[in-house]
Amino acid sequence: RTLGGQGGRITRSGDGDHPDHRLHSSSQGLDSRVDGGVTIARPVPSLQGFPMYGCQCNVKHLVLFLHEAVLVQYVDTLKLAVPSLIYTLQNNLQYVAISNLPAATFQVTYQLKILTTALFSVLMLNRSLSRLQWASLLLLFTGVAIVQAQQASGGGPRPLDQNPGAGLAAVVASCLSSGFAGVYFEKILKGSSGSVWLRNLQLGLFGTALGLVGLWWAEGTAVATRGFFFGYTPAVWGVVLNQAFGGLLVAVVVKYADNILKGFATSLSIVLSTVASIRLFGFHVDPLFALGAGLVIGAVYLYSLPRGAAKAIASASASASGPCVHQQPPGQPPPPQLSSHHGDLITESFLPKLLTKVKGS
Repeated sequence: RTLGGQGGRITRSGDGDHPDHRLHSSSQGLDSRVDGGVTIARPVPSLQGFPMYGCQCNVKHLVLFLHEAVLVQYVDTLKLAVPSLIYTLQNNLQYVAISNLPAATFQVTYQLKILTTALFSVLMLNRSLSRLQWASLLLLFTGVAIVQAQQASGGGPRPLDQNPGAGLAAVVASCLSSGFAGVYFEKILKGSSGSVWLRNLQLGLFGTALGLVGLWWAEGTAVATRGFFFGYTPAVWGVVLNQAFGGLLVAVVVKYADNILKGFATSLSIVLSTVASIRLFGFHVDPLFALGAGLVIGAVYLYSLPRGAAKAIASASASASGPCVHQQPPGQPPPPQLSSHHGDLITESFLPKLLTKVKGS
């Protein structure tokens, strides 16, 4: 079977499958490697703090703390079931999207998550956006629309097993789920005393459980017959590890760099995806795609500008109606900061106090 379309084709290694069987299998779409990959990747960001905490306290205290925070305060834990379910759905939708769209088109279109996150921030957190930010969001939407128009016009060769309509629907659904889950997660963090690490752990628990249930429901017979890791080639492991550690890299970038560098990294990823698609899959870049991708890259840069630079640009182009009000961009909320997929890694400074309290109780 194959995982990915023109954007990234990964062939399953089998046990002498007949060509007709391979064709039939690939026509069924995504298989247990997708569900299994999502299940494996989900707990990794949740475990990112364990080495640090292992140096700060002993294992017994850590277990007592987790029992108190996760099981005893179960109502607080259950609040994370909603975003965890949405994140699990989003991860599966990304595989569907990349299987039906060229990698470059997917990478450009997926930047709509900035738009959905901003809109949900306004609706759910009452956050205000500056005029420059609204303009950059409009620019972003325009760029994505141009790229999708180029895709719909049939620019360049396309594999027969790709469905651009299904790919676009999967990307839009993934962006909507990413925006809602990210803002919902931020609202939970700011409305409670729990840390980012603890919330990520709770997300990972639900996400892993949901992934296992989905895997059993969709591919239980195949997994029982051939094993959980059947067909995991090095390429498949590369996709799984990239999915697992990608969120950690985003957290490191935001923590030790700034949002502008993150915007440049996003722009660079679009360029690299386009170049790789040209070399590996014969992707055709026409003027429409170049224009749309350029608008998206520019929008990402403008949206990620810090407040001071945004004010300078906005004041230079302000009309006589008066100055606009600027707030911290949604991409740079006050600590704890969040990315679209995972919370940032922060120091759990209150953990020893809680452990001492649990120990003495």
